[in-house]
Formats: sequence, C-alpha cells, structure tokens
Amino acid sequence: MADLGKVDLTTARRLASGDGWRVSEIICRSGPKDPVFAEQHTWVSVSAVLSGSFTYRSRNGRVLLTPGALLLGEQHTSFCCGHEHGVGDRCIAFHFKPEFMEEVARDLSGVTRTDFPRHRLPPLQRLAPLIADVQSLAEHPGARGAEELALRMAGAALSGIHEGSTRPITATEERRMADALRLMETRLVEPLSLDVFAQALGMGRHHFLRTFRKVVGESPYSYILGRRLTLAAERLRTDGERIADIAYACGFGDLSEFVRRFRARFGVTPSAYRARARPGSTGIERV
Repeated sequence: MADLGKVDLTTARRLASGDGWRVSEIICRSGPKDPVFAEQHTWVSVSAVLSGSFTYRSRNGRVLLTPGALLLGEQHTSFCCGHEHGVGDRCIAFHFKPEFMEEVARDLSGVTRTDFPRHRLPPLQRLAPLIADVQSLAEHPGARGAEELALRMAGAALSGIHEGSTRPITATEERRMADALRLMETRLVEPLSLDVFAQALGMGRHHFLRTFRKVVGESPYSYILGRRLTLAAERLRTDGERIADIAYACGFGDLSEFVRRFRARFGVTPSAYRARARPGSTGIERV
C-alpha cells in the first residue's frame, strides 16, 4: 500500500528485492474510527490490492481501491489512506527506483513518461493473471520469478496509464530470442537471472522480458521452469537416482518446491510418475 505506515496498525513483510526494486506484503488493520495520517512514497509504488478496500488521496485527487486494482504512487508524493468503508486491507507493494521505471518505459511503444496522472488501474480482466502471480509470490516469498514479476508490474502500470501498444515481431527479435534459447539450453540448471540473458544479448531487462514473451509465447522463467521439469521427468523415467538428487541436478534448490511444481505440471508426484513410467518401480517415494 505505501512505503511508510501507521506502525501500530500496519504490518510489513519483505517478500523479495533486487536491483532497483523491492516488494513487500502490507497488511493494514485500520478502520472507520482510526485517524488518518499523512505518509510519503520514498520510491515509485505499484501495489496490487488483494483484499479489503480503502481510499487513497494525494495532490491528484482521491480514489477508492478495491481487490484486483493496482494502486499507483509517485516517488516523494505525500498521500493519505483512509478506511471509511470497512476495516483493513492487504496489498502487495512493489517499489521501484525511478531509473528502473525509465528502463521499462523505454521499451513500451507510445510511453514517453513515467509519471502517474491517475492513482489507480481498476480490476481489469487483463490484469487477472498478473494479480494471480502476485498472490503466488506472497505465498512463496523470494521465488525465482520475482524479478520478472517486478518488471511485469512496472510495465502494466505504465502501459495501462499511458496506453502503450505492442510492437510487431521483427526478424531481429526472432534471431535474438533464438540466441537466448540456445543460451538457456547450455545453462539450464544454473542459477540465472534476467540480467544474465539481457546483458548477453545487449538488451535491457524489460526489453528482453517483453521480447521473449512476444516471440516465444511465455516468460523466460516459465520457459526455464518447464524445461527443467521436462529434464527431471526424463531422468525419472531412465535413471534410478533418488528424487532429491534429480531435483537438485535439474536446478531446483528445494525438494518441496520441485514436488509441487512437478505435480502441477504433470498431474502426479515425481514418485508416481516414475512408477507409471517404469512398471517395475514400487511407487514408494525415494527422496
């Protein structure tokens, strides 16, 4: 919701952070009878409202925020939040340095400004997948896709306010993303970030993210996750290694995360998948 808050009524929990950005879960317990305090954004703020409703007021006017909406706050802007219509709210607040927003804006067609003339993007249908991914980050803090999600949040805020448009795919973009895919395959199980690929291709992080999604059809993180799970499934079918060893060898640092991701993609646990693929297996989980 905000960078600063009423300490006794607000709880903040850091979920992830990186170069030029950070994200926190903000839970506010204020109600109609609680006083309203003046606050200030230290960085640019883009917050997803997950539950509750509240009013937000600054020099640009007043607006009601509801679940599914994005709250947009400019750096150094003074504001007040009120709960005249109910008690409490829960937001996931992304805070960005101005340079981060400028990097994102450079890749958005028709976007030449990084200010927010309006405070809110309403709960639009096109924002639903983004809000769902924000909710997932709150459930699994520090997730590998947090940087990618931060870039998507910044892009959604700027394009939604300034009506950016999607550029057509060019031959150069296709070639660069083919190069990126080859690089991913050679370093599939290594800890990687968007910076690694963007720098290798001479692109900005947001430019790389948007171009990859446009050309390949999914995000870099989703692509790498899928390839790692496919690699793990192949090893489950052909190798007799412990499931934990396969998980770590395929780039997963946490066994429980691997089991959860594998089940979500293949519909069964790794041990059940192995038992089905190898009839001689007992089906007992070997971790």
